[in-house]
Amino acid sequence: MRIEQVVQVRGLVKRYGEKTAVDGLDLEVRAGTVTGVLGPNGAGKTTTVETCEGYRRPDAGTVRVLGLDPVADASALRPRIGVMLQSGGVYSGARADEMLRHMAKLHAHPLDVDALIERLGLDSCGRTTYRRLSGGQQQRLALAMAVVGRPELVFLDEPTAGLDPQARRATWALVRELRTDGVGVVLTTHFMDEAEQLADDIAILDAGRVIAQGSPEQLCRGGAENTLRFAGRPGLDLAALLKALPDGTAAAELTPGAYRISGKVDPQLLATVTTWCAQHGVMPEGISVERHTLEDVFLELTGRELRG
Repeated sequence: MRIEQVVQVRGLVKRYGEKTAVDGLDLEVRAGTVTGVLGPNGAGKTTTVETCEGYRRPDAGTVRVLGLDPVADASALRPRIGVMLQSGGVYSGARADEMLRHMAKLHAHPLDVDALIERLGLDSCGRTTYRRLSGGQQQRLALAMAVVGRPELVFLDEPTAGLDPQARRATWALVRELRTDGVGVVLTTHFMDEAEQLADDIAILDAGRVIAQGSPEQLCRGGAENTLRFAGRPGLDLAALLKALPDGTAAAELTPGAYRISGKVDPQLLATVTTWCAQHGVMPEGISVERHTLEDVFLELTGRELRG
């Protein structure tokens, strides 16, 4: 029987000494979807994912992966999931192709190894030892090892770090195919464009909690202000314009005749701006509304300062 909720996390708490890395976190991942787990360094992403993978035992809360406890039921769960780590998990003296073929033999119905090698551009380095592979080649091998067993759920940790544009696109295509095949995918990444392109749902973590969750469209529409731009004659009375606009709206003349209105840009605000321009004999030209990106939302929610 197919499990619709392939990951269910309720009230997860994980501490390291006096430090609380994860603080009452809830998370769900559905079959046939990509869930992006985003957050600044130290937000609790790695601890949360490693707990779901069974590598860490929660201090409080419940974690169920494919309906199983990832610690108590590890032996039953491991053959059904794929895990891509940023580093480690491969003997440094092993050749790329032999590691992948060994992994395939551990599963009853693996993918075609040769086809997977060709698809991920590993055919030229198959007989190269792992320690001599480039960083990008190691990443592609780790991805291949995670998916070769046809898992029901895949955890991908920074899958395109260090990849060139071609390999990055190939990785994206593979992730989309996994989703089409009904596989649940948990994706951690620092590339906001990657999360926007791939994720059906996104959970943004900070200080061990989920501070925002939804589809990329929902987060970008509701999490941050948008911008209205137009051109007109230089020197418009922006103070007078602002009196007609909602509280919290900002207006600026960036260069002579180039105007930017920031705030909750909706049909009413657009109508108010154009009406005000008409009343003052201004022909607004090149009107455009800029949707904020996921990166804008992420920075607004988690802050713009660097963290250690």
